[in-house]
Amino acid sequence: MDEKVKREALQRISIAQGHLGKVKEMLESEAYCPDVIHQSRAVQAALKKVDAIVFHGHLHTCVLHDLHRTGSEKEKLVDEIIDLFGKNSD
Repeated sequence: MDEKVKREALQRISIAQGHLGKVKEMLESEAYCPDVIHQSRAVQAALKKVDAIVFHGHLHTCVLHDLHRTGSEKEKLVDEIIDLFGKNSD
């Protein structure tokens, strides 16, 4: 993994952890439900950003590197990307 991608993804993970900690505190203190949901969505958004950063890095490194492959190897690469999007749509 590219160092810049790794650094950005870890920074976003730290942000997500902070938001998640806040969600836990809010639940423990019985905060107003819509406020908890807003904070929970911030966690989800931060994690989606991690996915985007890592996927962008993957496309620019691994995928571009493997574009010269042919036949079933290239099809495997396409299937891997399609599989990722299928799992992200859950």
